[in-house]
Amino acid sequence: MKLKLVYSFLILFTSLSAFARVKVADTVYENGGDGTLSGTVTDKADGKPIPGATISIPDLRTGTVTDVNGKYLLTKLPKGVYLVQVTFIGYGTVDKNIDFTRTSTWDIQLQASAIEAGEVVITGVSKATEIKRDPVPMAAVSKSYIDQHSASTNVIDEIANIPGVSAVTTGPNVSKPFIHGLGYNRVVTLEDGMRQEGQQWGDEHGIEVDQNSIDRIEVIKGPASLSYGSDAIAGVVNMLTPPPVDNGKILGSFTGDYGTNQGLLESSFRLYGNQNGLVWGTILSDKEAKDYQNQHDGRVYGTGYKEKDGRIMVGLNKNWGYSYLNASVYDDEQEIPDGSRDPFTRQFTRQVTDIDTFRPIVPQSVLNSYAITPLHQHVQLYRIYDNSSIALGSGNLLVNLGYEYSHRREYTHPTEPDVAGLNLHLSSYTYDIKYNFTLGNDYQTTVGINGQYQNNTIGDATDFPVPAYHQFDIGPFFIEKKSFGKLDLEGGARFDSRTITSQAAYIDTTIAFYPSLYTGPNPAGTANVMQQFTGFSKTFTGATGSFGATYNFSNAFLIKANIARGFRAPNIAELSANGPDPGSQEYHVGNTNFKPEFDVQEDLGAFLTLPNVSASIELFNNNIQNYIFQEQELNPDGTPVRNPLFPLYAVFTYTQTKARINGGELNLDLHPVKWLHFENSLALTYGTNLGNGSPVPDSLKYLPFIPPLHTHSELRGTFAKGFGSFRNVYGYLGFDHYNAQDRFFAAYGTETYTAGYNLLSAGIGGNVVNAKGNTVLKIFIEGTNLANVNYQSNMSRLKYFDNRVVQPGVQPGIFNMGRNVSFKVLVPFDLSPKQKSN
Repeated sequence: MKLKLVYSFLILFTSLSAFARVKVADTVYENGGDGTLSGTVTDKADGKPIPGATISIPDLRTGTVTDVNGKYLLTKLPKGVYLVQVTFIGYGTVDKNIDFTRTSTWDIQLQASAIEAGEVVITGVSKATEIKRDPVPMAAVSKSYIDQHSASTNVIDEIANIPGVSAVTTGPNVSKPFIHGLGYNRVVTLEDGMRQEGQQWGDEHGIEVDQNSIDRIEVIKGPASLSYGSDAIAGVVNMLTPPPVDNGKILGSFTGDYGTNQGLLESSFRLYGNQNGLVWGTILSDKEAKDYQNQHDGRVYGTGYKEKDGRIMVGLNKNWGYSYLNASVYDDEQEIPDGSRDPFTRQFTRQVTDIDTFRPIVPQSVLNSYAITPLHQHVQLYRIYDNSSIALGSGNLLVNLGYEYSHRREYTHPTEPDVAGLNLHLSSYTYDIKYNFTLGNDYQTTVGINGQYQNNTIGDATDFPVPAYHQFDIGPFFIEKKSFGKLDLEGGARFDSRTITSQAAYIDTTIAFYPSLYTGPNPAGTANVMQQFTGFSKTFTGATGSFGATYNFSNAFLIKANIARGFRAPNIAELSANGPDPGSQEYHVGNTNFKPEFDVQEDLGAFLTLPNVSASIELFNNNIQNYIFQEQELNPDGTPVRNPLFPLYAVFTYTQTKARINGGELNLDLHPVKWLHFENSLALTYGTNLGNGSPVPDSLKYLPFIPPLHTHSELRGTFAKGFGSFRNVYGYLGFDHYNAQDRFFAAYGTETYTAGYNLLSAGIGGNVVNAKGNTVLKIFIEGTNLANVNYQSNMSRLKYFDNRVVQPGVQPGIFNMGRNVSFKVLVPFDLSPKQKSN
């Protein structure tokens, strides 16, 4: 408790220290710079002003839009060189590095273009960088993309269609990101650059982030341990909350969303303000849904949920930099499916007693109800964090401090619905400190250190899959970036250390179905008391690095290559698990003798951008040492081994091997006319178990959860000027093809063959404006699986949820969601004080 208070004080102290800089004398500027940037954005063809163009400075998380005369003004800018980006629908993006010490005026001419290239990212780089010029493979989605894909029921599903990115799901509201076939603790998820920690090793709960609070998502597709340490062996997903609004503005919105398949009811309120650099904001969200449905299964019992979220932000944006203090809460009640059915009618059944000798059929009234079932999980995440960037000397100091408290309970006793089967309390204290500066002849340099401290406790529960433990991570690093004409080079190195110390624990099994944690004396000599965990302390270390180059043959064509080494220490479940997991219906057994995972990934990419055509190809090859995966234990007769205390749970143990994952992505976008886009992508990933020297059996040849070949084609029309009272009108028709997955981890029946399938989607929307041209309503309609196809994804855990024995001729498992149409409306409002007329 004392550590929690001290760390919270440090977060507040960092914010207040930054706020105190308001009293410091104004920064001295030179040669015309005065801490502002102003100008006019015009059309290069006719010289007319362009209202509504966006001018942003990603590193400072600030920006503005042009007024009706195409003019803009940015104030309170710090000294230094920063990338400024100008965008507008239907025009090519303009990116330019500007020294605010010397420049205060910049007029921009935008050129009409069917291709709006020039996407910029801030994740894993020393300064904001164009995606195509950074050698590390990356991708990003914007706020407009998120809005237009309103049928996505959680924040991870919003990026699951990016080539190279997929998601392992357990129903509509539970998704874990996978990058090139790797997920869980191999992908670091961030919110505003801060690590998201909530038992990431588990697969039965999703990422604890409100999708309504995210305006942009950036993805690193490859080892990113250089910047983020252990667990970033596959990549990073960084979810960014809204930036501050313009100075003098108070802007907000009401959002409502309805989904036809689950009867999804979702609402969100947003309000942000900025008064002379004092910025603040809040977002409140609520959503609930019934069981989802498809033609094959009807409504799928145990897939409903209720989620409530809230966040507040207050900060300063001044010429010395910025500091934003954030606090948020995530509260999700999520039902737990198990797939049990009546063997004759194939209707879903439910557990009603702990002894579980009889299961009645679930009535339609329950399947169609919004009420959460007695067997469910309750996931809560409380977070407070501060992002600060302070101009210091010739560079800027970034200090990110955060505290998270994750409380996850699974209620698995039908006759005692208030007794938690699983009850985990995880406190995480994260820190990330780095200094960006220019060294010598324009070498962009970053030196830093980051890591975390975690403390996990167990107690008032009946299931104990992992022990109480604490963990400490630390990793210093440096990154260098330099351009030599057309050649951009980037590289760096890092050393990580992770120490995990677990506590021994004993379980009292006196009461059937309700074992409890034993804390009394002489556990070895007490009846019905057994040792669940032995205590241990382990330290894992590893050196990582990255080096890459981009060669710009011209503004239209470039190639880039990168090689990176990643590091991942085994997680607590892999090391010491010895208990049931109700959410997965598995009994896990860990191994304290594991070594850390290391991987080396090579990436090669080529990018072409022409006025009406853009294309890219990216290839990767990833070799992994000490790859950890689960094997199911079998009896001599081939039947699954089951734990005596939990006879319904099959026993899974962890093991290590060498592995290789390789593949690539192809993108081809055609723009025959300005308003028409024909977008195409292909993603292919192979995962192979290389073994440890001896021949690998066919059943173990492939790695689990490897996505099949996936192609996506989309015909999209965009009309910025719109029709009548409609502006920024869009419409699209999408087609997704997923090959059959016949390269699967077949051992022990862990995975089975998955048939291929095709999905059809469509969307339409736009802004409704009043006589003055101001937006009064935004409409987004999206339909997914419009042909109502019955299909099973190999990335869905529900594919394997069914009775132990299924009647011959019956396809086992649960199918994915059927047709769903989402109707989303957003009503913006402006509470800004009226400007006084002169």
